[in-house]
Amino acid sequence: MASVTSLTASVHQHLASALSATLPEAAGADPLLRRSDRADFQANGILALAKRTKANPRELATQVVSQVTTGDVIEDIEVSGPGFLNITVADRAITGNLAARAADPEGRLGLPYAEHPGTTVIDYAQPNVAKEMHVGHLRSAVIGDSVAQLLEFTGENVVRRHHIGDWGTQFGMLIQYLDEHPHELDHRAAEISGEEAMSNLDRLYKAARRLFDSDEEFKTRARRRVVDLQAGEPHTLAMWQKFVDESKIYFFSVFEKLDMEIQDPDIVGESGYNDMLTETCRLLEESGVAVRSEGALCVFFDDIKGADGQPVPLIVQKSDGGFGYAATDLSAIRDRVFNLKADTLLYVVDARQALHFRMVFETARRAGWLNDGVKALHLAFGTVLGKDGKPFKTREGETVKLVDLLDEAIDRASAVVREKAQDLSEEEIAERGAQVGIGAVKYADLSTSANRDYKFDLDQMVSLNGDTSVYLQYAYARIQSILRKAGEVRPAAHTELELTEAERALGLHADAFAETVAEAAAEYAPHKLAAYLYQLASLYTTFYDKCPVLKAETPEQVQNRLFLCDVTARTLHQGMALLGIRTPERL
Repeated sequence: MASVTSLTASVHQHLASALSATLPEAAGADPLLRRSDRADFQANGILALAKRTKANPRELATQVVSQVTTGDVIEDIEVSGPGFLNITVADRAITGNLAARAADPEGRLGLPYAEHPGTTVIDYAQPNVAKEMHVGHLRSAVIGDSVAQLLEFTGENVVRRHHIGDWGTQFGMLIQYLDEHPHELDHRAAEISGEEAMSNLDRLYKAARRLFDSDEEFKTRARRRVVDLQAGEPHTLAMWQKFVDESKIYFFSVFEKLDMEIQDPDIVGESGYNDMLTETCRLLEESGVAVRSEGALCVFFDDIKGADGQPVPLIVQKSDGGFGYAATDLSAIRDRVFNLKADTLLYVVDARQALHFRMVFETARRAGWLNDGVKALHLAFGTVLGKDGKPFKTREGETVKLVDLLDEAIDRASAVVREKAQDLSEEEIAERGAQVGIGAVKYADLSTSANRDYKFDLDQMVSLNGDTSVYLQYAYARIQSILRKAGEVRPAAHTELELTEAERALGLHADAFAETVAEAAAEYAPHKLAAYLYQLASLYTTFYDKCPVLKAETPEQVQNRLFLCDVTARTLHQGMALLGIRTPERL
């Protein structure tokens, strides 16, 4: 099905044509159209245009109005103040446009596929092998998953990459510790997996770290074990593979709880680029991008200096021959550009890594791996804070385990569902509790601009009031209840009907869905879609309060209001899905 031109775009086209007809030299000028409290839209662009052409703005506005054709789309247009234009859209245009969106057989609500889709590799959800996931992993996973879904919905070819920490000194340390302390292994290891096995691994890792930091002889033995791992020594490699496999089982269980699908081929950790590291260093050194400094292979930047005023280098290879994170990240860029044929690389990573990525991207540009046809972006995100505004920790000062946090969210949400539930079984309450709890956690994250910190407040997240996922889910469930009560009376658009103020506001906002999704995808900004959906649910609440649906005055008005309900529900459902959030039929 062809895309549906939004009413915003239609009005914009009418005004642009009128501007060109009035002032041929104004062809291409922006009318600066926006939603308004005084009418449906207000256009402010004539003021700037009049200043540029030394014309009287109000007279110019009057001339433009005389060139506007009213009728099908624009019902009324008038000059206001010094030269603003107030535009009212025809009721039939609102209903007709929504009917065209509802008729989309693919359920895309009129959103066109991108004309020239590219290939985007998105790097997100990067847990570490042998370590439990904590609250710090939440944002990368939630934001990355939503951005991936937004891009795919617009037609982009998306390749997901989960760059897990599965290589390096920590594994030599852990393997050496287990070899020397076999009695500390949980002898039920064959019987346990997932969260319990990971908790066991995490405990051993912390014990190995303590010994590594306090015992120089153990540190030496652990580093020799790293060399064994890099050389592929069978026993060491087998131990490492066991840690990776056990960790993956755990990762999958956490992502399943997050209602997030992770495919095994998408998991390409640090170890996946080992075979490329030597060549990456050779290419950088031969091209002069990197130079040897005190035995290490470094890249220097004129504008990046430390506190002492000296240049801070990106160390690609250490003086002992070992490879740093930079070598892995640069090799990953080579793989993603030349093997996966990506033209956009996205990294959903903590804002504290901004300097690292700035240096890595600039190095890749100097090497010619990134250019005008291939861009790399760091989608930095802020910190999860507790209610006290400080980084979220347990009472003991420990990092909060992600699984514990999600379980508590589900428990809180289940209590809210149980309190409201009238005809739900315990099994249904548990299912809805999970959908509401996980949705609440995701929405709280996604409704905040990614680069800002946000406070993690479960009481607020599962509230039925305010800007929460539960508020949106409840609006959707309320609509489904109305549609069920309507029985055999089906939603139907009636373009001949006049609309009330609440109907108009809801219809105009619902019509902006496709534009909002396209904008959120182009800017990698799920928070813009979240804000749109909250406004949609708020406008629906006003409509529900002011406009009887099943008891409307005429059969046609009943059908038309059911139609408005149905379009709103479908928009909420699709929009929430792009945020990775379920919309239960009953709450």
